[in-house]
Amino acid sequence: MKLPSLNGLRTFSAVAGAGSFTLAAERLNVTHAAVSQQVRLLEDRLGTPLVNRVGRGIELTEEGAALARDLEIGFATIGRGVERLTDGLSNRPVQITMSPAFAVEWLLPRMAAFQQANPDITLMLNPTADLVELKPGGVDVAIRYRDKRRPVGDIEPLLLSDMVLIGAPELVAGRKLSHAADLMDLPWLQELGTNEAAEWLTYHGVVPDRPLVVHQMPGNLIMSAVRRGDGITFTSRAFFQKDIEAGRIIELFSEKLFGVYYIETRPGVLRPAVKTFVNWLRSQAEVVTV
Repeated sequence: MKLPSLNGLRTFSAVAGAGSFTLAAERLNVTHAAVSQQVRLLEDRLGTPLVNRVGRGIELTEEGAALARDLEIGFATIGRGVERLTDGLSNRPVQITMSPAFAVEWLLPRMAAFQQANPDITLMLNPTADLVELKPGGVDVAIRYRDKRRPVGDIEPLLLSDMVLIGAPELVAGRKLSHAADLMDLPWLQELGTNEAAEWLTYHGVVPDRPLVVHQMPGNLIMSAVRRGDGITFTSRAFFQKDIEAGRIIELFSEKLFGVYYIETRPGVLRPAVKTFVNWLRSQAEVVTV
């Protein structure tokens, strides 16, 4: 059997609970006429009277009283189900994926401020060089990277930055490094799963005539390794701005506004906690040269 309209059932349940068309109309924020029409349509649909008008009041028929009891149980069950769902969604952490370098150098230093303003929201970071799919029940937000070598398209920028090739003073001191080819004899540090060294040299017109010394590691380890002088790396100036200004790191080459980190969310409706985090990210956006 096809069920009657939910609106009609909800209206009749309100009438039964209030014991009055007028009071039910007030509770539903509709007119008395609208309530009366919905009940009449429901009676026509079911083929039986549900309400008897007695003076200025009402009296439920035997069939109406039975339906009212069942609807009370049914709507209560629906309410509990919705409550469990919303409670589960509100308690589920906001899952974010980004590169390890971005996590350590940009996001983590700012997270304390977010958590202080939003103590009820738990963040779960997934730092990885892999391109993690965004899907319901999984990762909610991704911070992706693109550069001028690839089409940018319609994206929401979070950090627009100069990209720099850098090294520690003790590694590059005394070397003549005025051309891209001069860097071939230095050890390179690059993130797992990438080919940054060869791609950077190719972009600058250098075809290596011998194997490069390349150490691959997670991006967060590269940050420490380059500061120790273990090798040179291609990265965002934003991650090393203070080191460069203090002379702890030497900028060898720079690509003006070359890289963009941007926000990506999964399609569909976002949970309130995810919306809050994304709005906070937008407030932190740096779309100027850094």
